[in-house]
Amino acid sequence: MLYLLAIDYNEIGHMHELSITQSILSLTLEQAKKVNANKITKINLTIGELTGIVEECVRFYFELLSKDTIAAQATLSFDKPPTTLRCRQCATTFSPENMAWACPNCGEPKIEIISGRECQVSSIEVD
Repeated sequence: MLYLLAIDYNEIGHMHELSITQSILSLTLEQAKKVNANKITKINLTIGELTGIVEECVRFYFELLSKDTIAAQATLSFDKPPTTLRCRQCATTFSPENMAWACPNCGEPKIEIISGRECQVSSIEVD
């Protein structure tokens, strides 16, 4: 069974991978309990490249923290949206190259981040 969630960490600010993993586990266990699930089989995460979150660290901490829970055998799946920016002058949308954050169309350095800061549990799958 698949349950969609929208747990957004952008408002929390930057957190260490251990804290993020603790939150992921806590929230997924809470959601699984609400539907009387016996087992969490998969956790789908959306982690933008600007978050600086290291996937391997989250996997390591998850394995450690989920031991002896219904999430112990859950698979973590990572969707990693790339950084996308929009120029505030000409509205050009682009992905920065080599950390060059000026608009490639008009050269304006005033940009808006469209994607890349996401950090959320997108969905969980349970039995």
